[in-house]
Formats: sequence, structure tokens, C-alpha cells
Amino acid sequence: MPPETPSHATDRLDDDDYPAYTMGRAAEMIGATPGFLRAIGEARLITPLRSEGGHRRYSRYQLRIAARARELVDAGTPIEAACRIVILEDQLEEALRLNEELRGRSARSGGSAER
Repeated sequence: MPPETPSHATDRLDDDDYPAYTMGRAAEMIGATPGFLRAIGEARLITPLRSEGGHRRYSRYQLRIAARARELVDAGTPIEAACRIVILEDQLEEALRLNEELRGRSARSGGSAER
């Protein structure tokens, strides 16, 4: 594997999806335990990538999702329900983003954004 150029390595630092964090560091960052990260992985809330050695690696995006699940669990929500809530929140956010994007396109093309 050729060495990375400095600009390519810097690009990874800005990439929300780059799996930069080990399980231990990820757990520390969100104030949880590695067991919590394993549990939300088993619930399929997040799927960490694996290093060549088989170790879990987490992205910043995954850590934001895990932190939200941790907030819900800390408030007394069962982990399975917390995972479902986070998934639904994420789906709603994406649907709202797409809706806004489509409204913008419609307005730019002269069409009606309302039905």
C-alpha cells in the first residue's frame, strides 16, 4: 500500500464517516463503556468497521448516534427502544432534508412546491 499524501490524510480528518476511533477511545468520548458500544452494535444501530486486525473502529457520525442512544438509555429508556428511537429520528431528519431539497428544486424550476 503506497504511503498517503499529506493532503489525503488531512481529508480523512474532515470525513465524518472515516472510522478513526478505537472502541476504547470511542467509549471514552461518549462517556459509555465498550459493552454499551457492543450492545448498540448488536441492536444494529451502528455497524463499526473492522481494522485489518479485526478491531472495531468508529466514525464521528457513529459516535454522534451512539451518544444520542446513551442519552436515552441514561434517561431510563431500554436500549432496544433507544436504538429504535434514534433510527426513527435519523430517518425523519433525512426525510425532512430531502423534502427541503425537493422544494428548493421545485421553486427554482418555477413549479409549485405545495400540493
